[in-house]
Amino acid sequence: MLEPILILVDADACPVKDEVFRVAARYAVKTVVVSNAYMMLPKDANIERVIVDQGLDVADDWIAERPAPGVIVVTNDVPLAHRAVTAKAEAIAPNGKAFTDASIGMTLAMRDLMTDLRSAGEITGGPRPFSKADRSAFLQALDAAIVRLKRTGHPTD
Repeated sequence: MLEPILILVDADACPVKDEVFRVAARYAVKTVVVSNAYMMLPKDANIERVIVDQGLDVADDWIAERPAPGVIVVTNDVPLAHRAVTAKAEAIAPNGKAFTDASIGMTLAMRDLMTDLRSAGEITGGPRPFSKADRSAFLQALDAAIVRLKRTGHPTD
């Protein structure tokens, strides 16, 4: 028997927490919200709060220790997404972009290039603002990931 589907949310700067909660409730999927500060969450037996210590990448490290097949990691952090994909978990950005084996290498390389350019003094403009289209794409990607995992035999509870 395969492990139940689990959603891990890198929550500190996540703009789609409410969308995660709605989709998770629809499918009765356990969701773990990881942050380094207290935040209000819906009262739902399937939603768990984990508050980690302050520090660089502490929440990412906590999440990165748990990915496996059947786990969906919601993050905008490319190195964390890489760690999740390497562990055969699903990884989805808040804009709906699914990180995959095929895309994560190029995404990580682009992130590193942009970091190098910024540290060399280049003005790169930063990411575009989060939009309603991003929110919609995320909802579709999360729903599709859960349906795909259910089809492969992962239960939801």
